[in-house]
Amino acid sequence: MNEQSAHGPTGEAEESGPDIYDEDGVIDGDYVARVGAAIADRDILFLRDLVSTLHESELGDLIVSLLPDQRHALVRLLGDDFDFAALTEVDDAIRLDIVESLPNDKIAEALGELDSDDAVYILEDMDEEDQKEILAKLPFTERVRFRRSLEYPENTAGRRMQTEFVAVPPFWSVGQTIDYMREEDDLPDSFAQIFVIDPTFRLLGAVDLDRILRSRRETRIEDIMHDTSRPVPATMDQEEVAQMMGQYDLLSAAVVDENDRLVGVLTIDDVVDVIQEEAEEDIKRLGGVGDEELSDDVISTVRSRFPWLMVNLLTAVIASLVIGIFDGTIEQMVALAILMPIVASMGGNAGTQTLTVTVRALATRDIDIHNAGRVIRREAMVGILNGMIFAVVVALLAYVWFGSQQLGLVIGMAMIVNMIAAGLAGILLPLLLDRLGVDPAIASSVFVTTVTDVIGFFAFLGLAGWWFGFL
Repeated sequence: MNEQSAHGPTGEAEESGPDIYDEDGVIDGDYVARVGAAIADRDILFLRDLVSTLHESELGDLIVSLLPDQRHALVRLLGDDFDFAALTEVDDAIRLDIVESLPNDKIAEALGELDSDDAVYILEDMDEEDQKEILAKLPFTERVRFRRSLEYPENTAGRRMQTEFVAVPPFWSVGQTIDYMREEDDLPDSFAQIFVIDPTFRLLGAVDLDRILRSRRETRIEDIMHDTSRPVPATMDQEEVAQMMGQYDLLSAAVVDENDRLVGVLTIDDVVDVIQEEAEEDIKRLGGVGDEELSDDVISTVRSRFPWLMVNLLTAVIASLVIGIFDGTIEQMVALAILMPIVASMGGNAGTQTLTVTVRALATRDIDIHNAGRVIRREAMVGILNGMIFAVVVALLAYVWFGSQQLGLVIGMAMIVNMIAAGLAGILLPLLLDRLGVDPAIASSVFVTTVTDVIGFFAFLGLAGWWFGFL
């Protein structure tokens, strides 16, 4: 979640911890072994020396590298020195496993010291009963903040936002604002903007910190504030927020409720996490593995992969039925059975290439109704050109292999047909699914593979049967 660089927001170098990665950027096995030995020996002092100065992301990597029993022991032995922010850097299964091993009063104490977005990130996957018990143990202000964030739908700005922010009225002076920031304890550790609000907390504008520092103390805030032209609705999907902040190069964005009242702030580190999560999610869905994590057990992994494997089986049956139509043709010329996988495989790979580009373009909103026609024409032309190139290649291969010019001509024509079909299927199917409100990353790959297999077999076997007079 809230990853920082090796230097804090003020530029001051933080305490340097041990180098836990090898030259390939992978966590060092010797370091993990030393931590494991310290855990086994219950050497708390040595363990603190090894772990206490790690950044939360480094501690997260260490936790992932340890065995489950070692993870639990690490948290217990470190006690108050364990940085709970590290739990935002690990898989959901690992985080829940650790959290469920701890008493709720310990979790409540730890969450009270975290930024609100990190605390909500840990709370949201817990059982509702545990959530209520933990929230009941928190101070009133924090309890209200966390509950408000948890009420927003999952994967929205309201769930991602940090509820700690700096807000002042427009009639304050720069001097008053600076004194307020110096004296008030309940402020975020780092921030780049000060928001301007009216008495009802409606957002009026914002002032960048550099503008504050360059203005005279008697200057009124309303004279130097600028409009926050793109406040983020709390119910906006996190992926749309990331796209907007990336498009306008925003370091932070105000989050408002349905009445335009300021309820939180989203920072660039949250957006980087969203981009990484969404990209990982798209890749997994294209592969048909759902929300699977590396830490999942065998049964969970099987459950995640089984549905799409079953769908693939059904589509394979459809392709087999097409082959069955031409069983007489195949019996007359065994070479067709040998060459069939080439046509289907090339079409499938070409379709996957187009599909990958299209799904990513849909996710980033780079393709819409205005440019879809141009992109479809481009993919059709790519299919034609690639089909012609590989038609020559496979025709020569078939001639050299089986000594038949006619067979080479047939497979070449089938290759052109299937490559065009692959390009069109790779773009039209995701566009259609997106229009119907279905996530194209989930369903497209199965349908595209089916289209290329069916058309490839139909084109090749049908042309062969007609050409050689088997039909």
